[in-house]
Amino acid sequence: MSIPQNSLYSPEFEHDACGVGFVADIGGNKTHKILEQAIRSAINLTHRGAVGADAKTGDGAGVLTQIPGKLFAREMQRLGLRLDHAEDLGVGMIFLPAGDAAAQQASKAIIEAAIADHALVLLGWRKVPVKSDELGDKARETQPEIQQVLIGKPAGVEADAFERSLYLTRKVTEKEANRRGLADLYIPSFSHRTIVYKALVVAPQLERFYLDLKDPDYETALSVFHQRYSTNTFPTWPLAQPMRMLGHNGEINTLKGNRNWMFAREAEMRSEIWGREIEKLKPVITKGGSDSTSLDNALELLTLSGRTILHSMMMLVPEAYQRMPAMDPDLRSFYEYLSCISEPWDGPAGIAFSDGVIVGAALDRNGLRPARYKIAKDGTIIMASEVGVLEISDSEIVEKGRLGPGQMIAVNTARGTLLRNEEIKKEVSRLKPYSRWLKENLYRVDGASLKQPVPPPTMEEVDLVRRQRGFGYAEEELEVIISPMITEGKEPVGSMGDDTPLSVLSKRPRLLYTYFKQLFAQVTNPPIDSLREELVMSLNSALGYRRSLLEETPDHARLIKFSSPILNQQEMEWLKNLPASMGDGGNGKPPFRSTVLRAIFPTSEGAKGLERALDELSQAAVEAVDEGSSILILSDRDVSSTHAPIPMLLAVGAVHHDLIRQGRRMRASIVVEAGDAREEHHFACLLGHGASMIYPYITYETILHLLANNTENDNGWNGLDATKALQNYKKAIEHGILKIMSKMGISTLSSYRGAQIFEAIGLDRAIIDKYFTGTPSRIGGAGLEEITAEVLRFHRAAFGVPQPRLEQEGFYRYRKSGEYHAFNPDVFKAIHRMVKSGAPKDYETYAKAVDERPPATIRDLLRFKLSNAIPLEEVEPIEKILKRFTTGSISHGALGREAHETLAIAMNRLGAKSGSGEGGEDPSRYHRRQNGDWANSAIKQVASARFGVTPEYLASAIELEIKMAQG
Repeated sequence: MSIPQNSLYSPEFEHDACGVGFVADIGGNKTHKILEQAIRSAINLTHRGAVGADAKTGDGAGVLTQIPGKLFAREMQRLGLRLDHAEDLGVGMIFLPAGDAAAQQASKAIIEAAIADHALVLLGWRKVPVKSDELGDKARETQPEIQQVLIGKPAGVEADAFERSLYLTRKVTEKEANRRGLADLYIPSFSHRTIVYKALVVAPQLERFYLDLKDPDYETALSVFHQRYSTNTFPTWPLAQPMRMLGHNGEINTLKGNRNWMFAREAEMRSEIWGREIEKLKPVITKGGSDSTSLDNALELLTLSGRTILHSMMMLVPEAYQRMPAMDPDLRSFYEYLSCISEPWDGPAGIAFSDGVIVGAALDRNGLRPARYKIAKDGTIIMASEVGVLEISDSEIVEKGRLGPGQMIAVNTARGTLLRNEEIKKEVSRLKPYSRWLKENLYRVDGASLKQPVPPPTMEEVDLVRRQRGFGYAEEELEVIISPMITEGKEPVGSMGDDTPLSVLSKRPRLLYTYFKQLFAQVTNPPIDSLREELVMSLNSALGYRRSLLEETPDHARLIKFSSPILNQQEMEWLKNLPASMGDGGNGKPPFRSTVLRAIFPTSEGAKGLERALDELSQAAVEAVDEGSSILILSDRDVSSTHAPIPMLLAVGAVHHDLIRQGRRMRASIVVEAGDAREEHHFACLLGHGASMIYPYITYETILHLLANNTENDNGWNGLDATKALQNYKKAIEHGILKIMSKMGISTLSSYRGAQIFEAIGLDRAIIDKYFTGTPSRIGGAGLEEITAEVLRFHRAAFGVPQPRLEQEGFYRYRKSGEYHAFNPDVFKAIHRMVKSGAPKDYETYAKAVDERPPATIRDLLRFKLSNAIPLEEVEPIEKILKRFTTGSISHGALGREAHETLAIAMNRLGAKSGSGEGGEDPSRYHRRQNGDWANSAIKQVASARFGVTPEYLASAIELEIKMAQG
C-alpha cells in the first residue's frame, strides 16, 4: 500500500481529476435506493477514471454514506454484541497492513488503546466481507486487510461530543502508528455519522468487491460518490475517494502554501471546544497525502471545531468578492473577515461534501469544474460533475440546473430541506456581526491618506551607482527592463527562450532569484487569464497578528490592509513609524508595532559570516515577535564598504521558516526593504516564499535619477513626472505578479504567498532544507560558499573601485565581453555556412561549435554510460529508430511557409514526424506532391481555442497533440 520512492517522484505533486457527486433524499428518508443510485452514478462516470496495465486495477472509487443502522444492528446481533440505540454506534473503517499478522495485531492494539484512553466503549471488530477476485492484479497485490471497529457512545455524552472523541481517537491512533512505523495502517472513516467504502477499483467493481453495498439493509439518506483519475500520482488504496468528508474533482494549486500555513497556525490554535486536547489534533495535515486529502483534513478540523460544514466550506473555498459590487454587503463582510483568518485553497475544484447530516456541493471561485444537478418528483436530488449520470425520465424531473462560480447547494437531511446558494450564504454570513468587527478593527490603507509629493532623489549619483553595482544591477536592465515599465506601465516584451547558462553553470555572479524557476499549470489544471478574469483576481495584502483558526472574535480582524503588496516611500516610512493612534490609545485595542531588522553581513567573514548573520537575523525576528512586534521589516539599506547585503530572498526564507519552526509565524508579517528586487520574478519569489509587502527602494531611486538625468527627452519620456513614473513601475510589477499567479491558476495573492510554487535548479540540499523548506531541488548545486562568493563579487565591483559604473552584462542581449549565450555569433555563422554549402566539413564545423561550447543547461552535462558493445546486427535498423523522432510543434507564422513545409517534407522522407503547431494547416499540404514529397505534418496540434481545427485537419493526422497551458 506504500508508494514507492525514487529520485524523480515526489508525493507533494499528488493531484487528480475525477468524477464526483452526491445523491440524497431531501426529506431525509433512508433507503437502499439512494445507495444504489450513488453507485450507479459512479459507474456512469467510469470514463472519468483510468485503469492500469492489468485492465482491472483502477485509480480508485468509493462512496460515503450515513451509518447503515439496520445493517449494523443485524451484524451486531450476529456477532453477539449489544447496543440499545443505533445512533449510539460509531464505526471505524480500517485498512490494516496486508499480509502481516503481527502488524495487524499491533495496529488493532493501538486503536483499542486510543478508544480506551478517550473513555469510549469498544464493542468489537467486524471483518468486512469482500470478494478479492473482483480486483485487478495490482490492486489485489496491495489489498489491505479490511475490518471495522465498532464503538459505543458512553452514557450522558452528546452526539457532537461523541463525534469529536472519535476524531481525537483517530488522530491519536494515526500519530502512534506513524511513531511505530506502521505506515500501512489507514483509516478511511471513524465516525458515528458517516462511513466510507472505497477501494483501488473502477466504479463497476465497487459493489462486487464490497458485498455490504449490495445488502438491502444498507440504507442511507445521502451518499457522496467518486471515481478517481490520478493525473500525476501513484494510485493507492488510501488515495481513493471519497475522503472522510469530501469527494474532490480538481486540483489545489496553492497546496504547498496551504499546508505550510496550516502547520504555522497550529501554534496559535485555541478553542474552548478542544481545551487541552487540542495538541492531539496536530499535525492537522496528514503527510504524504494528495491535495484532496489535505483539503479534507482542513474541512474536518473546522467542522468539528464548532463551525457547520457549510461555514467551513465557505471559509476554505470562498467565492470572489472583492470586485463584486452587487454582492450582499453582509456576505462581502463575511468573506473579508474570513480572509483575516485564512487564505483560500485556490484552484479548479468541484467538491461534494457531507458530515452525515448535511450533504452538498461547491464550486471554486472561477467555476472551472462542472457541477450539474437534477431534482426528481420523489424528492431525490442528484448532483454530479456531468449530466446524465442517472437515467431518469424528464417527466420525473421538477428542476435541473448547474452551479456557477463560487456557488453551493446542499440538503439538510435532519430538517428535510433543500438549501440553495443564496439562503446558505445569507444564513452563514449573519451568524456574527462581521461588518461591525471589520469597521472597528480593520485599518485600510488606500494610498490616498498617505499621498504626498514624491521627494527628489536622496542619493548622489556615485552613491546610487555604487549601490546598484552592489545589488547586481546592469546597464542593460535600465534600458531593457525598467525604462519600458516606467513609460508604458507594463513589462517589456521579448523573444521566447533564455539561452544564457543556468545560474549554477554561469561564470558570472547571478542573483539568488535566478536559481528559482516558476511552475505553471499543467494537464487537467487550466491557467487563468489575469486580464479577462480580472474580477476574480486580487492582490490584497494584510499585515499583523493572525489569531486562532478555530475561533472568531473582533480581534481577528485587527490587521492593516493594503490593496497591493508593493509599497511606496510614504507607506514604508509610515510602517516604520506607526502612529500612536493605531495603538491602544485608550481604546483597549492591542497596538501595532513594527521592528526593522538589518539584513547585512560582514564581508570579512565570508560564508561563515553570512550563515551567522542569517541565524542572528532569525533569532532577532523571534525576539521581536516575543516583544510584541507584529510587523517585521527586513532591510538591506545599511550596506557599506564593510558589510554586504544578505540576498533578500535568502533573508525572507530564513526568517519565514524559522518563525514557523519556532511556532511564531502567525504573530507577525514580513515586510522587505529590498535593494535587489526590480523585476516581477524577484517580487514573485519574495511573495511566494513568505513576504507580505515589498519596498524596492533602489529601483525607485534609480527611476528618479533616470528622470532627473533625462533632460533632453532622449527616451520619449515627455511629460512623464516622478509620480507617474513610479505609478507606472508599480502597475507593471502588479500586472506581472498577477500574470505569474494566473499561469498557475491562482486568483488571490493571499493564496500565492508562501506557497513556494517554484523549483530551485542548482541549489544545495542543505540550503533548501534550512531556508526554503519544501521547495523542490532535484540536482543539488551551490551552497552558502558559492552564494557568498557571488554576493562578494557584486560587492567588490561596487566598493572595490573609486568610481564604479554599470556594465553591459549581456544577460538580455549578446555582448562579446558579457554573459555567454548558447546561440552566439560563432554558432550562427557556422549554421548559415553549413546550410548554404551543404558540405560535410561545414556541418562538422557547426557540430564542433555546438559540442564544444560551455555547458549552459542540464542536458549539456549528460553523458552516455558506455557498457559492453553488442553486435551491430542486434541493433534496430535506422528506419525504426527514426520513427521515434519528432520536431517541435511550431505554428505557421512563428516559422515562414518555406521553413515549415521543409521540416514536414524532411521528416516524412525520414519516416519521422513533424508537428503542425497551433492554428491549422493549408489543406493543400495534406496531399502528396508530384515528385513524391509530402508536406503534411504528421502531428496535428489542437490548442485551447481550437482555431484552425477542421475535420479534414484532424483526419490528416497520424498523431494528435493537445496544447495545454496556452499562453
